[in-house]
Amino acid sequence: MPKKDPEINVLGGTLEPCSLSPVTGYFRDGACNTCAEDQGSHTVCAVMTAEFLAYSKYVGNDLSTPRPEFSFAGLKPGDRWCLCAGRFLQAHDEGCAPRVHLEATHLRALDIIPLRVLEAHSTDAV
Repeated sequence: MPKKDPEINVLGGTLEPCSLSPVTGYFRDGACNTCAEDQGSHTVCAVMTAEFLAYSKYVGNDLSTPRPEFSFAGLKPGDRWCLCAGRFLQAHDEGCAPRVHLEATHLRALDIIPLRVLEAHSTDAV
């Protein structure tokens, strides 16, 4: 099993869980943990919206259709999910990025996404 990077969030604190229902994360441990082998950088804890799910399906990553063969029920608006940092940034650039739970977003997301962008999409943003 790959060794996890330290569990630190983008704010410098301890990485909080993202979702256990549905179970998310590269390691399927409910957190946006990552490691060198995580080529997609599944580090952004995002709250799904209908708009983002439609966008993701349009660009080739259907997250809403159930895939029982992978024990995946499909995501719906309101679900939290560890998104690939590059996909989040792409959605941001296209104007349809979902909200982000900063305390559950891994520090490594900052390798791809500027903190100001994540903060602008924070679940705490007004």
